[in-house]
Amino acid sequence: MNTFLEYNNKQVANLPLHLRKYIVEQAYEKYTPVDHAVWRYVMRQNYSYLKNVAYYPYIPGLKKAGLTIEKIPSLQEINDALSEIGWGAVTVDGFIPPAAFMEFQAYRVLVIAADIRQLEHIEYTSAPDIIHESAGHAPIISDTKYNQYLSYLGKIGTKALFSSKDYELYESIRALSILKEVANVDQNEIEKAEALVLYNQQNLGTPSEMALLSRLQWWTVEYGLIGELESPKIYGAGLLSSIGESASCMRPEVKKIPYTIDALNYSYDITKEQPQLFVTPTFQNLIDVLEQFEQKMAYRVGGLDSVLKAIECKNICTSTFSSGIQVSGVFSNVYVDKNNQIKYIQTTGPTTLSYKDHLLDGHGPTYHKDGFGAPLGQLLHHRKKLEDCTIEDLNTLGWELNSTIQLNFENGITVEGILTNTLYKENKLILLSFENCKVTDTDGKCYFEPAWGTFDMAVGNTIDSVFNGTADKNIFEDQLYVSPQRTFQQNYSSKDLIYQNIFQEIRNYREQKKSDDSLLDIWKNIKNNFKEDWLAALEILELADTDTSKEILSTEIRAYLKVQIDTYPKFTKLIKDGLSIIDAKLKFE
Repeated sequence: MNTFLEYNNKQVANLPLHLRKYIVEQAYEKYTPVDHAVWRYVMRQNYSYLKNVAYYPYIPGLKKAGLTIEKIPSLQEINDALSEIGWGAVTVDGFIPPAAFMEFQAYRVLVIAADIRQLEHIEYTSAPDIIHESAGHAPIISDTKYNQYLSYLGKIGTKALFSSKDYELYESIRALSILKEVANVDQNEIEKAEALVLYNQQNLGTPSEMALLSRLQWWTVEYGLIGELESPKIYGAGLLSSIGESASCMRPEVKKIPYTIDALNYSYDITKEQPQLFVTPTFQNLIDVLEQFEQKMAYRVGGLDSVLKAIECKNICTSTFSSGIQVSGVFSNVYVDKNNQIKYIQTTGPTTLSYKDHLLDGHGPTYHKDGFGAPLGQLLHHRKKLEDCTIEDLNTLGWELNSTIQLNFENGITVEGILTNTLYKENKLILLSFENCKVTDTDGKCYFEPAWGTFDMAVGNTIDSVFNGTADKNIFEDQLYVSPQRTFQQNYSSKDLIYQNIFQEIRNYREQKKSDDSLLDIWKNIKNNFKEDWLAALEILELADTDTSKEILSTEIRAYLKVQIDTYPKFTKLIKDGLSIIDAKLKFE
């Protein structure tokens, strides 16, 4: 990532290479005057409504996050503000994979979708956009306990195992969110995309760790409520950024449930308003629930079930042996003994060996390009674990370098070959290397043949941890998944450009504090040429309503907006909400 994209922010500058590929330029100049008007409308509505129902840091949090009511924020402004609380921000192209999203959080970097919703989706969009990410997430980050929860969620999210079906669901959700922001899209295409999302949601099978963690994130970070069950406040970004659902969510028919680990049992649908919401008494409770979840994750418990989850993932995972050596690759097979304990594991394709998240010299993906296998368990007739054996212990056993030795495991595995090297880390034996080696078991299965070359045997009795991704994050960076489908970029007609220019004229009039008759000319252009407009009419009314010399114009626009409500019922709430703010003469600080 070049210096320009670091925004003079330490958190952004510290991002590892494998995450930087998701970052795109904000391209601030591409936001149109209509885009800024959409931002302004939503933020004015939010300020008006949320000052009474949002969790208390929200309004002051807007300023702390570098946000204003009047215009879409630049990423530099956001980073300048967030750096004061030890956070940063980057822009990305729509939805990114959950594992990547979580890891950004672990690095205390807020992920912001660069695009903004279209005017026709001003109340809500299922696609991530800059309103949702910056006006939803950023203001609450100033709360210390909450940002601790976010980074904690990110840290364990980087470890969470996912299933291959999770990515199918991710791709279908991403495709639907992109499609919904396409102008004049065929409704049949939307219905097909929605049907695919529903199918993938209903056919996930047993939810993976990442799927379960995503549920906790959804019911907290996106749709969380805080406080008393009977009168909670909003802190979830999905609610804070939706001027429709932020109001409807408080209705009695939306069930309010105390937030506990049981929230894992509730799936969600991003295309619909939520039938229930969870209320946490404090942000500390979010941390407590997350700790409960963490205790049962594969990276904390290890064992056979965890390895089976890694195999289902069909992507790079890491298994940490009890000696501390880490095997990172695509796990393909696990073999068990009569007691259902792991006796041998196998990866396919490029594999790495690491210790404490650092690659072991000479054991990168090129060297182990065809996969890796290793036996586990206790040696037969040996009290001491192999990983605890010192050089003196090996000599006592007669295991000298460049001599042929045989290792017999209690589980039936036999390793026989010429011992050529031993590797210790912190007084633990973690690796033995053999030439002319054969690995078999009492069932007659052969795991390694002498003709295959050097057998590097990872040492360990058990697998104590299994987690998503590679141990050394600087390896396999090109194998991290980036969706090939990009978000839709609008192509504007000549009429669209004229409409955009009208909003720029209104903004100039407002910012330059004009009071001349040019406002009437702008109004005539709207009235005569843009029959479905309501937003520009509201912005003009806002200006005319504060100028006693424009009482006639003000009356005319109010009458026009009443007709728009009758003609286009879908605009009713938007117009009435806009009128409420104008009539209340709210001051937006």
